[in-house]
Amino acid sequence: MSDYDAYLDYILTTLRSLKRESPVEIGKDTDLVRECGLSSLQVMELVERIEDHFDISIPLNILPDVSTADDMARKLAELTKG
Repeated sequence: MSDYDAYLDYILTTLRSLKRESPVEIGKDTDLVRECGLSSLQVMELVERIEDHFDISIPLNILPDVSTADDMARKLAELTKG
């Protein structure tokens, strides 16, 4: 499993647990704010969970470029590419 796949899988699992009651099917191209309805607090909770799970630090300046789980996974794969 590639880093991207691991990130995407974890992000989707975490999103689904955060938004259990969401009427929207959460997939890799689902918009985190518009479709999932994540609040800014929930976005930060997602970031914190990712950081804790993968033991990484996510710079907040990448967040304006992140709209979907796919965007987040790609950014994380770029950041951790060593």
